[in-house]
Amino acid sequence: MILAGDIGGTKTDLGLFQIKGKKLTVIRHETFPSRQFKSLDEVVQQFLRREDGPAHAACFGVAGPVIDGKCETTNLPWIVDAKTLGKRFGIPSVTLLNDLEAMAYGTLWLNQRERYPLNPGKPQLIGNRCVIAAGTGLGEAILFWNGSEYKTSATEGGHADFAPRNETEIRLLEYMLKRHTRVSYERILSGPGLFNIYQFLRESGQYKELSRISKSIEKNDPSAVISEMALKGKSELCVKSLDLFISIYGAEAGNLALKVMATGGVYIGGSIGIKLLKKLKEGSFMKSFENKGRMGLLMSQMPVHVILNKTTPLLGAAHFSAHFPLSKAI
Repeated sequence: MILAGDIGGTKTDLGLFQIKGKKLTVIRHETFPSRQFKSLDEVVQQFLRREDGPAHAACFGVAGPVIDGKCETTNLPWIVDAKTLGKRFGIPSVTLLNDLEAMAYGTLWLNQRERYPLNPGKPQLIGNRCVIAAGTGLGEAILFWNGSEYKTSATEGGHADFAPRNETEIRLLEYMLKRHTRVSYERILSGPGLFNIYQFLRESGQYKELSRISKSIEKNDPSAVISEMALKGKSELCVKSLDLFISIYGAEAGNLALKVMATGGVYIGGSIGIKLLKKLKEGSFMKSFENKGRMGLLMSQMPVHVILNKTTPLLGAAHFSAHFPLSKAI
């Protein structure tokens, strides 16, 4: 039995998997609101309250840098320690991965129905790949071919400095610098980031804020309200905010792909990607992705997929723990 987890700032997914031959079968899967718990230990304890049999191994994808089996989560006040978890729950082998590293590994096990091609491109079968996912924060990870199988590499690229590309984005940076001493891509490309963009455009005076949307934002998740109203075309301010978000998202995905030389493919993960699939299909994402000057042709040949399976990080963690090597690129 394998215990796997995907630990994020908003929710924590846990699953129990059984090994059958060279396949994993999910036995039970539950989702918990992360901020209602003081630690991952509490979540695991509640999940394991039912007797499903002892887990012989566990792997958790955690939103934050993992060093020596420990992680101080970026968007949660948690410290996750693999050794402590192993001792407390009697699990002989516990591994921590960065959450995007787990997602990247999970992409290797997706079928064609679980990913939507924004750009088919010309994939190189053993070319490098990368994953980017906007959610509570912004995560990025790398996949590289080691001669026999794909290996993952974590990054904290979402915390790199935001680089504006035009006058509007320069003004956005200036606006954000009045609020923060430093502006990373995560300040822009995340749930809270979309609200930052909305506030910037609202305060610019270019677009009028509707009172009913203002009231809804006060009572609900601002980014959810903005994206919903934008997709329905109910507010010009919401539409322009989402347009700018998508454009910057495509540009940063392209930045990551350039640094990785992702000729094997680029994967867009996270719940935001699924919710905004209609918008991603419209073309501004790929236009920004490919707009890399002399590298434009190279970018146009890179496959770009939206991950449709929400449990990809959980599957990645489970397969990583099961040590199922991929003998060939897929």
